[in-house]
Amino acid sequence: MGRTRRKFLKMAGACVLGSTGTDLIGAQVFPFVKADPEGTHLGSNLPRLLSGCSAFSFRRQLTDGQMTLEDFIRRAVELRLDGVDMTLYYLKSTDPGYLESLRYLAYKNAVVFLGAACRSGTVQVDPTKREAVLSDIKKWVDVTGWLGAPQLRVMGGPAPPGVSLGHAIDSVVEIMKAATDYSAKKGIVLALENSRGVSQTSDACLEVMQRVASPYAGITLDITHFVPTPSQDAYAQIAACIPYATNAHIMDCFDDGAPIDLERIWKIFADAGFKGHMSLEYVPKLGTPDKSSTDIPQLISQIRALCRKYSSAAS
Repeated sequence: MGRTRRKFLKMAGACVLGSTGTDLIGAQVFPFVKADPEGTHLGSNLPRLLSGCSAFSFRRQLTDGQMTLEDFIRRAVELRLDGVDMTLYYLKSTDPGYLESLRYLAYKNAVVFLGAACRSGTVQVDPTKREAVLSDIKKWVDVTGWLGAPQLRVMGGPAPPGVSLGHAIDSVVEIMKAATDYSAKKGIVLALENSRGVSQTSDACLEVMQRVASPYAGITLDITHFVPTPSQDAYAQIAACIPYATNAHIMDCFDDGAPIDLERIWKIFADAGFKGHMSLEYVPKLGTPDKSSTDIPQLISQIRALCRKYSSAAS
């Protein structure tokens, strides 16, 4: 496996050196579709940026019983959102009847389910655990299908002690390949989030995407998590991953607390011709009072304004 990974990195490096910035940030979910300069096909570079919000933003209210997912859908109407990201941790049940009731409520309120999210971690070096995680992902793919959402987010995770980054990535690739084979049959994209752990650099995310090599594999592109490398800051890594982005998770600061230039972020996505949701995933600052009731509406208002400014969508 190590030789395979070294061969991939050598080939990927050659591709990057031989491409322009435009080539690197071309089509979005389906990276095998070339950009269409006339703007008439899927690869059109005309950006379409839509506002969204992850249910995880309301995790305190959803966890302590102040809010249900039904309330979250209604709240999306009040916040004038284009779509919502359904975090599956907070489901009352996985019974198809309940899931269909959520889908119907969303339909009646003209709220789009832009995706769903599960906790399944794909860094599993033990074969038995890989099988268990694959089974778990398949279950959540089925749930996502009942909801009528087009994509399911999965996690990476940290490499276990004594396990190299290369072997950890191998396990992600193996699970993602098998899981996308299953999700593709249901028309659902499986999106790896660049969360803390092995997927916290663009190099790792791009390696997984290139090796899985499926139009049903993508990246939930969280702008807060990338760790700067000697050759790329966080902004460059975000730009590098946009060809595979299924949607973006948005906050106004990086994991280390440094502020994010959201104008710069929107311009990067717009220049790439991205089409998708810029979805708030609100995380309060540690050790500070709960200000979610004011922070969330303010951030969503900012997201909506930036979507209007930088794209063809009149949100």
